[in-house]
Amino acid sequence: MENRKVRVRFAPSPTGPLHIGGVRTALYNYLFAHKHGGDFILRIEDTDQKRFVPGAEEYIIESLKWCGITPNEGVGFGDGPHGPYRQSDRKPIYRQYADQLINDGHAYYAFDTPEELDDMKARLTAAGVSSPQYNAITRQSMKNSLTLSEDEVKQKLSDGEQYVIRMKVPRNEEIRVHDIIRGWVVVNSAQMDDKVLFKSDGMPTYHLANIVDDYLMKITHVIRGEEWLPSAPLHVLLYRCLGWESVMPQFAHLPLLLKPDGNGKLSKRDGDRLGFPVFPLQWQDPSSNEISSGYREKGYFPEAVVNFLAFLGWNPGNNQEIFSLNELVESFSLERVSKSGAKFDFEKAKWYNQQYLRKTDDAILAEKFMPILSEKGITADKEYVTNVCKLIKEKAHFVNEFWSLGSYFFVAPEDYDADVIKKRWNDAAAKFIFELQKSFSELEVFDSINVERVFKETAENLQIGSGAVMQLFRVCISGLGGGPVLFDVVATIGKQEIVNRLKTALEKLPKLVQA
Repeated sequence: MENRKVRVRFAPSPTGPLHIGGVRTALYNYLFAHKHGGDFILRIEDTDQKRFVPGAEEYIIESLKWCGITPNEGVGFGDGPHGPYRQSDRKPIYRQYADQLINDGHAYYAFDTPEELDDMKARLTAAGVSSPQYNAITRQSMKNSLTLSEDEVKQKLSDGEQYVIRMKVPRNEEIRVHDIIRGWVVVNSAQMDDKVLFKSDGMPTYHLANIVDDYLMKITHVIRGEEWLPSAPLHVLLYRCLGWESVMPQFAHLPLLLKPDGNGKLSKRDGDRLGFPVFPLQWQDPSSNEISSGYREKGYFPEAVVNFLAFLGWNPGNNQEIFSLNELVESFSLERVSKSGAKFDFEKAKWYNQQYLRKTDDAILAEKFMPILSEKGITADKEYVTNVCKLIKEKAHFVNEFWSLGSYFFVAPEDYDADVIKKRWNDAAAKFIFELQKSFSELEVFDSINVERVFKETAENLQIGSGAVMQLFRVCISGLGGGPVLFDVVATIGKQEIVNRLKTALEKLPKLVQA
């Protein structure tokens, strides 16, 4: 095992949009593969055709691309030597392994009808069995190739009677699974049922297809969600029965993503109820047309989402919180993944986005902000918008908040902070604003240094403390009592517009005070 090249796979089913927990599973697989110089594969597990949802496969591919978690082999990412990578395209492969298990005495045909299965469960329930199942005991009273004669089985198969192939789980055997995260997991086979491996329509179930594909694709590590841990003993048993135990992959079952309060697994309903996305991209259900929000459409940076997800169940062992994807690869190890579930802290997700927004080049932010301005009917020079982004981004979590934080850079205020006006407007303040707009109109170089100098000189000439009129001056310019560095704001807006706004304030504010 030590000499094999690391190969991992992310193997979602196209039954709907990819949950954010699935994105984390893909991320951990990606990080592990890249850390060890290995391969990361996308395999689509679509054996359950009844649950197939149109568009889901494309959604999965687009989500991984947006997050930057790109497989180097698999559906949507180029064929490799072990294709095809969609299970429905591999249908002819599986039958031989189901037959091998039957021939070796590890599986059997079962001809029970749905009604007969229901009757069996009803009998067991009436007898006080809490979890009725098809197992080493109950199979002896059912209609299968273990209870029927060889001729009867051949006749049923020849007649085209519906059947499934079930795993013949040993009656009382200890099955041990070693998990990189959880250590040894030991299960007695008496607790296991004879899972269906193959259906008469020619399609394998997840359990058989999963094992066969992992074997043929030379998967070395299976990194998947905790919900698959109960299936691991069966999978270990299948490796043994198929003669592949020596190349069985190592298992690592990741902790659940929990609701923000820690009570139960995070679901779509939690996102709807609490107002945050649980999907990477927006999704429109093809049946109901219901739209579910996505992190991309909410204005998140993919790097922020990846950084946030990495910390839901893993920690680097130090206080560093901001990691690039390459830094995550360098630091990641499965040994530092927690056994216990990780609470989904949406406020932390917003914090991460804020950090990445602050780090983003102002010109890139301007490109993202300009379409929003166009929607507002604003035409602005990119250089000007870039300067605005530089000033307002420290207070924002998202680019789509820029307008509410800085609309006054593009349109003069209609309303003014009433509390500041009532507190600060008086005859002396009015005189100061009047003199300030006169001095500004005569200022040749209108930059932040000269604006600050003129502001202080005007206050000093009128024997007014700068602090007494600073906030009022801001309100005259922006309508707001707070914001970015004031003199930078004034210099950015420009001389003529500032002079006009001060004149407007001189007309409007006295009326507001009297009202």
